[in-house]
Amino acid sequence: MKNINGYEIISLFEQFSPKAYAIEGDKIGLQVGDLSRPIKRVMIALDVLDEVVEEAISQKVDLIIAHHPPIFRSLSKITLDNPSGKIMHKLIKHDISVYAAHTNLDVAKGGVNDLLSDALGLQETQVLVPTYEDKLKKLVVYVPTDQAEQVKKAIGDAGAGAIGNYSHCVFSTEGIGEFQPLEGAEPYIGAVNKLEHVDEVKIESVYAASKEKKIIRAMLKAHPYEEVAYDIYDLQIKGEQLGLGRIGKVEETTLREFANHVKKVFEVDGVRVVGNLDAKVKKVAVLGGDGNKYYSHALMKGADVYITGDMYYHIAHDAQAVGLNIIDPGHNVEKVMKMGVTKVLTKMCKDNGYEVEIFPSVIHTDPFTFIE
Repeated sequence: MKNINGYEIISLFEQFSPKAYAIEGDKIGLQVGDLSRPIKRVMIALDVLDEVVEEAISQKVDLIIAHHPPIFRSLSKITLDNPSGKIMHKLIKHDISVYAAHTNLDVAKGGVNDLLSDALGLQETQVLVPTYEDKLKKLVVYVPTDQAEQVKKAIGDAGAGAIGNYSHCVFSTEGIGEFQPLEGAEPYIGAVNKLEHVDEVKIESVYAASKEKKIIRAMLKAHPYEEVAYDIYDLQIKGEQLGLGRIGKVEETTLREFANHVKKVFEVDGVRVVGNLDAKVKKVAVLGGDGNKYYSHALMKGADVYITGDMYYHIAHDAQAVGLNIIDPGHNVEKVMKMGVTKVLTKMCKDNGYEVEIFPSVIHTDPFTFIE
């Protein structure tokens, strides 16, 4: 197992939740600390509150990966007589770095909105609000015939050649490679100052731009040549649409029954509901966090009910007027990301031989309490 620093673990995390997925202007990335330091313990948190920082200190955490950025609004000062300054002081004093993944984690496949829709049991899910197109590119690389299969496998395992329900899709063309190693070269095939001809295979494979770094690294590692000849092309073909929220189907039920289901799966003491409790529910939209401005997307896509947090009074009236039912279980249901990210990142670290412990925060950060 390999000891790692912050850059290495964040590089791995960003393969799952790339920064490019974030909504423009979102406060994401490293917010406190130094990623060059060794990382042994990582805590996954929804919010970075004083209680969460105390938990991190007691657990000897080196890095917090949080969904909600602790520095979301500009800080005018950092002093010990205000809550934000107190938190920043503790983090810096105890060498705890904080990295925020906000809307990029909402958008990511397997991120917040997928975790919410999975918990609800939604089927045949689609993106509710498209915000990002994962553009398609093509990699073309020239490989000696004997090593072609190992390069194909390496780039396929890294994500190249994924088309619909197929993986490792490539097109190969045989040909002759010609080159002359110069002084200082250490050629895998041939000799310095001698023109060489080699049986080679031209490998072509399409890939999603978000996976480019991983694919190129895998290709270079598997390729035998000292200097690898390869090309990258932008394609005009539409890539996969990613975005905020999900919409899917459930077995027919009533709004009342589904509201109770929401309450149960998200372990909340209560939910706010807009609409006729006896209304039929078959198509469900969900969007983690504050989804007020996206209710029209749920309506246009035929949702019977829209699940989101922080619903405003007048927006609720607007939704009610057009016949869209609403269930508001609160913003804090995004806590599903704590265990979800822990599982994903733990597996990624294990697969890469990284020696690091990753665990979720156990602090309850919902500021609201229901009184019956």
